[in-house]
Amino acid sequence: MRYGGKLRCFGFVIATAMLLVATPAQAQRPPAGGQSVLRVVPHANLTLLDPTWTSIYITRNHGYMIYDTLFAVDAEGRPKPQMVDSWTTSPDGMTWTFKLRDGLRWHDGAAVTAEDCVASLKRWGKRSGVGQQLFDEIADISASDAKTIAMTLKRPYAYVLDALATLSSYVPFMLPKRLAEIDPAKPVEEQIGSGPFIFKKDEFVPGERAVYIKNTAYVPRSEPPSWAAGAKLAKVDRVTWTRYPSQEKAIEALIANRVDYIEEIAPRFVPRLERRADIVIGKTGPEPFVGMARFNHLVPPFNRPEVRRAVMMAMNQTDYMNAAIGVQRYWNTCYSVFTCKSPYANEAGSDFLKNGTMAAAKAALDAAYDGTPVVLLNAVDIPVVAAFNRVTADKLRQLGITVVMRNTTWAEMTLKRADRSGWNIFHTFWSGVDLGNPAHIAYSGDPVNGWFGWPDDKELEDLRARFAVEPSADERKKLAARIQERIWAVGASAYLGEFHLPVAFRKAVEGAIVAPVQFYWNMSIRR
Repeated sequence: MRYGGKLRCFGFVIATAMLLVATPAQAQRPPAGGQSVLRVVPHANLTLLDPTWTSIYITRNHGYMIYDTLFAVDAEGRPKPQMVDSWTTSPDGMTWTFKLRDGLRWHDGAAVTAEDCVASLKRWGKRSGVGQQLFDEIADISASDAKTIAMTLKRPYAYVLDALATLSSYVPFMLPKRLAEIDPAKPVEEQIGSGPFIFKKDEFVPGERAVYIKNTAYVPRSEPPSWAAGAKLAKVDRVTWTRYPSQEKAIEALIANRVDYIEEIAPRFVPRLERRADIVIGKTGPEPFVGMARFNHLVPPFNRPEVRRAVMMAMNQTDYMNAAIGVQRYWNTCYSVFTCKSPYANEAGSDFLKNGTMAAAKAALDAAYDGTPVVLLNAVDIPVVAAFNRVTADKLRQLGITVVMRNTTWAEMTLKRADRSGWNIFHTFWSGVDLGNPAHIAYSGDPVNGWFGWPDDKELEDLRARFAVEPSADERKKLAARIQERIWAVGASAYLGEFHLPVAFRKAVEGAIVAPVQFYWNMSIRR
């Protein structure tokens, strides 16, 4: 898949579901009769609503419901126009113009303008690693008229369209100018997009329930739907997201026909559901998730690379995958910072991880550790993350480290990790589609604009900058290996293995496709 470079991706449609080909572009009309509702159990609590402010996936998914993008990635990994109707590039590659398509309106009825889009891109460019690198190459960007965006580069840059089509966190969603001009360090509180669904703020219960209704004024594209690209046809009147207190309760609701789609289930539940003719099991994909432990580089004891690397020696991926995923067919070990089936996969600098043992870790730690307790942020409502924390806590104690476990919800943890001094490790997992290219924020060595944990490494940043403008595919692979070596050398993060998570839905759901992101347009339900 092209995502600021080439990332191998392929799409597949779940056996009993189908993708319906879009009709020619026209305003969406609600179906006759009663309202149709798609009932979803999301993978996490939705509390944060600004997908430009946070990288968490539940907020990204919320963004895809209500916002739109200038370009979007299709199932072949190609950037395709979405809000853009046409674009031109000067012969020297320095000047780009983008013309918006007709019929674009915000949910409050106002027309979408090029000024809105320019402001949105500027805000996104301050939060996203991909956006930061794109704006490093932009000399000027402005609205030349109400529907035309003009961009002038400092030098030719091959990844303009890939950047604008970024599929996952952070996605360059378009907002009205008055909202896009809000400080990107502060979340936008008003949810006004131009996408196929409208957020019902009056029905929102943070962490429990979110409701989206069809945007009947939305004009889809005429192309067939394909991942984030093509026609976005809202085929139900309402989509409800309801969280259950446990996966067991959510599965009971699915079996009892109280919900239609569960975004994530633990593999141990698969055999029970596979026996049912009315339920379909798929898996997240095609790219795997990648488990990660992130160190706070700013405070002891992980302000020293020797301590970070010593602990990483003890983080055996098999232990994490057995604890968090269990069923072998859903996981594999991988000693590359780029997913193991991606073009940039390599094992440069990985020997200390592949050959790491508790004994080696303890010997390295004894020479570097100052006795400071380690605070773990534990999101107890995300089973995979909670399992990661249990394994890490056990390993740290075996190494003689005092552990303080701070139990939170996922939403609370994503706020606490923004505190530069109140924690030492948090655990998460990324979609492989995010980790296929060094431009991503997870690889940043910028302590000011980088991702939580804030590594400070000029050499890493210089390598990432070189990669962004390198035209040769062979040289990019060499640079990717050097970037990986540097990431391991500074101990930026620990990688805990690759895995997929099953999804489950009722057979009556039509149009469901397993992609790196759950999309709810083009999906319908037979009642």
